[in-house]
Amino acid sequence: MQTYKIFINGEWVNSVTGKTFSSLNPANEQILGEFQSCNYEDVNKAVNAAEKAYPEWSNVPAPKRGEFLLEIARLLRKNKERLGKLVTLEMGKIYKEALGDVQEAIDIFEYMAGEGRRLFGITTPSELKNKHCMTIRTPIGIVGLITPWNFPIAIPSWKISAALICGNTMIFKPSSDTPLCAVELVKILEKAGVPKGVVNLITGKGEDAGNAIIRNKKIRMISFTGSRDTGEFILKNSGIKKIGLELGGKNPIIIMDDANLELALEGVIWGAFGTSGQRCTAASRVIIHKKIKDKFEKMLLNKVKKLRLGNGLDKNTDIGPLVNKKALEKVHNYTQIGLKEGAKLICGGKLLNKKGYFYFPTIFTNVDKNMRIAQEEIFGPSLAIITVNNLQEAIEVCNSVQYGLSSSIYTNNIANAFTAMQKIEAGIVYINSSTIGSEVHLPFGGVKQTGNGTREGGVTGIDEFSEIKTIYVDYSGKLQKAQGIN
Repeated sequence: MQTYKIFINGEWVNSVTGKTFSSLNPANEQILGEFQSCNYEDVNKAVNAAEKAYPEWSNVPAPKRGEFLLEIARLLRKNKERLGKLVTLEMGKIYKEALGDVQEAIDIFEYMAGEGRRLFGITTPSELKNKHCMTIRTPIGIVGLITPWNFPIAIPSWKISAALICGNTMIFKPSSDTPLCAVELVKILEKAGVPKGVVNLITGKGEDAGNAIIRNKKIRMISFTGSRDTGEFILKNSGIKKIGLELGGKNPIIIMDDANLELALEGVIWGAFGTSGQRCTAASRVIIHKKIKDKFEKMLLNKVKKLRLGNGLDKNTDIGPLVNKKALEKVHNYTQIGLKEGAKLICGGKLLNKKGYFYFPTIFTNVDKNMRIAQEEIFGPSLAIITVNNLQEAIEVCNSVQYGLSSSIYTNNIANAFTAMQKIEAGIVYINSSTIGSEVHLPFGGVKQTGNGTREGGVTGIDEFSEIKTIYVDYSGKLQKAQGIN
């Protein structure tokens, strides 16, 4: 059994703790490797390395930093199939989705490389003569990146690429469910020639390594994707830092009575059961007009019952396993909650009787909007169907949860579409498409309890990982006072 190391100051080393933990293949529960259980001493070493590397890296011209990102993208493309297989082995998603995970990383590194020739500031007229006003972007400093397991290559790449192009150095801590993907990603950064100390990899539990990262006073920013409760803990315990949070979702698909039902059916199946429902953008609620509810349910059941569970490397598999035993138990617990609340279970609701963390696609109907299965993030292949009378009621149900990440409406009525665009409380709205499928050159994030207003992706990713400096140049040769003061 191979024991993997952490990456500090350009070297692969063991943790000072001497302790390790295992990463499992969720399809068969076999151990993939042993990984370092880091503590605050390891984090301090990584921070010191990042601090030492920062002056030189931040002084590299941004277009030159972009060349490193292009080389990373090239190596990711070269290793796409190998990394895709690794994602399936360690996280469980089916192989074609795992390839998409890696492609997303390729795309974001290529996009952020181009930002090295932009990093735009603004110029604006002064209210005074012979005075110039402008803004420039500067790096933040050392940033802490804490990433989840469901997109073990893509989400770290969103953060790392933006942090690198802006001139920051970083401490990267992946989920303990997918440390091997993180190790292989950092090996690619190393091979691309990223200078030592710029990127440092720490593995281990959140209460140890993660806690040390968020409390370290030299780390000036935390970017976190994960659960709402952990995000709240970070806000309360990180001190005065820049904080970027992308938390949960309880994403709806509205289906109106004028919708193309075949198209909506494809969107619901992809949104609810792609990645076994383990996406923050997964569609966990279908809000459907009463006129078409019965017809659509029959169509949905006919399709879902044909979905095949299994190892994601099997080309015949439609749905892979959940990531671990705890996730499996959580999803099944919500099935019991739904039954106790009086919802009608029409599909699934049980574990697959074989080794691995498999759960059948589960559908509840006759769900009330206030039931827990309609309000709380389950993060598994569980779908609640809620019936409504009109668009206004649909939007009210849509907005009745604490989250606001992604959303969708299927309709052929342009007025319905534009009303939804305006009234749905979410960071992302899809028209006649599913709730998943964000593109890297556009902002990604949500409202309400989904986060704290930050957005990754596109130019807003640059906003997240840079500071704005306002500059005034007075060439009048005398003291000029603003606001009309003589």
